[in-house]
Amino acid sequence: MNWINALAGFGVGLMVGITGVGGGSLMTPLLVWVFGIAPATAVGTDLWFAAITKLVGGAVHHTRGSVDREVLGRLLLGSLPASVLTLLWLHTAHVAQARHGLILNALGVVIVLTAVAMVFRKRVHALGQNVRNLAPFQFKRLQPPMTVLAGAILGFLVTLTSVGAGALGAVMLLYLYPFRMTPVRLVGTDIVHAIPLTIVAGSGHLLMGNVNLPLLGNLLIGSIPGIVLGSLLGHRIPEGMVRGAMALVLLAVGVKLIAG
Repeated sequence: MNWINALAGFGVGLMVGITGVGGGSLMTPLLVWVFGIAPATAVGTDLWFAAITKLVGGAVHHTRGSVDREVLGRLLLGSLPASVLTLLWLHTAHVAQARHGLILNALGVVIVLTAVAMVFRKRVHALGQNVRNLAPFQFKRLQPPMTVLAGAILGFLVTLTSVGAGALGAVMLLYLYPFRMTPVRLVGTDIVHAIPLTIVAGSGHLLMGNVNLPLLGNLLIGSIPGIVLGSLLGHRIPEGMVRGAMALVLLAVGVKLIAG
């Protein structure tokens, strides 16, 4: 067993358990820069890492009743078809070098958006509350189709870069359901939505040969206890401080990826 890989998995799993954020946005750049993994393989490996890690974390949240099943169904209605279509598109991009460049650039942009979403999360939530109060009937009528659209956007981003299901998904849900989504329910719904999405996306990458199974095994040795611990301790840790620090790290990582 590679203890460095296991330790990296534990750290990322802990962050995901506490905040629901940090899986792909931390792990994929780590795999590319530190472990020298090709971008497409890093995305494919991280998707399975996220799927199995969040399966454990999702079980913890499910037992605590912190998953909104109606909202979850709407998200999946958009994200799963979008994931399949994105996989088909990636399969037609036969030139590996072009595909790797596309993934790295897209990864940088999505990580920057993730950092911005974490910083402005409370403002977006407040905006959603204001709009909901000003036009409650129209807002509620648009919630189902807009949630499906949000799911489709996440399905595309996650399948292409392995990033987006956490912070971006959480901000979308806070805007669309500003009073319904409590902090615990938000994290639980976000994590459980990522499970089938990453399994579908990861399966496609596995078929394309983009998964490093030995590396995946080492990462999971650390991530599973990490996400269990994070899910149990999430309500006891000052999440705002964790999010602020993580946003700064992600912003630096995203800018570095875009700049090359």
